[in-house]
Amino acid sequence: MTDVLIAGSGPTGLTLACDLALRGVAVRILERRRAPHRESRGKGLDPGSLEVFSRLGVSDGVRAIGSCEPVLRKYFDGALVNDTPVLGGGLLIGQWQVEEVLRERLAGLGVRIEYEAGVAGIAQDGTGVTARLADGRAVRARYAAGCDGGHSSVREILAIPFEGHTEEKPTMVLGDVRAPGLSRDYWHQWFTSDGGGILLCPIPGTEVFQLQAAPEQDERGEPLPPSLEGFQRLFDRYAGVPGIRLADPTWLSSWRANVRKAARMRAGRVFLAGDAAHVHPIAGGLGMNTGIRDAAALARTLAAAVTSPAPDDVLDAYEAERLPVAAEVLADTARRMERVMAAVREPGRGTEVGMN
Repeated sequence: MTDVLIAGSGPTGLTLACDLALRGVAVRILERRRAPHRESRGKGLDPGSLEVFSRLGVSDGVRAIGSCEPVLRKYFDGALVNDTPVLGGGLLIGQWQVEEVLRERLAGLGVRIEYEAGVAGIAQDGTGVTARLADGRAVRARYAAGCDGGHSSVREILAIPFEGHTEEKPTMVLGDVRAPGLSRDYWHQWFTSDGGGILLCPIPGTEVFQLQAAPEQDERGEPLPPSLEGFQRLFDRYAGVPGIRLADPTWLSSWRANVRKAARMRAGRVFLAGDAAHVHPIAGGLGMNTGIRDAAALARTLAAAVTSPAPDDVLDAYEAERLPVAAEVLADTARRMERVMAAVREPGRGTEVGMN
């Protein structure tokens, strides 16, 4: 029987799988997608995550791709104000690039991701967990982990409340685009005195910028869905750099403020980690990093439980450690977001105020 079944192959699920495999724990990792994505999404690793990755043997891999100490080039009402290096020992890198490095490491450990394998049902008994997949197959394991994101199927199947609130309307549009002619030496941040703005962050090792901006609105004041044409209008309005035409969108998304936490992170032999257990404002880039730390803690717990004569005592340790952390991250990111929203109305200040 497999020791641990993992649902979700994002940074959290992949970190957990690598960590467990290195500890000699038999794992299977399921992914409902048909194939890996190439979306920038989360784009930073902090020193704590790099420490976890060093232990897993992937630190050199992400460092070879990422960029240390990116420089924020800040504009206000169209004028260049200053350049601000981001210090602190972190790494700018796209989420898909992190996942690619982790997948390669996992494959080297003899584990491959099973795609088109979404979890549709879960049953538990005294010796293990049976996951029913969307295609009708059943998979058996001693324990299971839901690392399947903010819309976690595992959390919903377990009927674990996701407590908190979600804004009714999207507050940001995001996307991956090319911007030929725009310098890739800077994370460009254009803000205006009326509170508007647009950000273009170069994803290292690519020609792609991640774009972030407040959504356009229609004549009724409703946010418009993201589109390349809309991105261009936003760029022309806030940046106004002549000759720059955005191109080749490979990811278009809307983001709304979510501040939610699972009421518990354990239900018998099944656990939640990463966005499946908590979602919060993006200020500070703590989402991917918190999930990676969840995975490291859960790996310690499950590896001990596999060999422990008193697994219930061992299993309780994960939730006791990580649920208070999740609560603090929600409060911390809310405070960071408030600081950022105030700072961008002042010339020369930007998202760096949310990074500390």
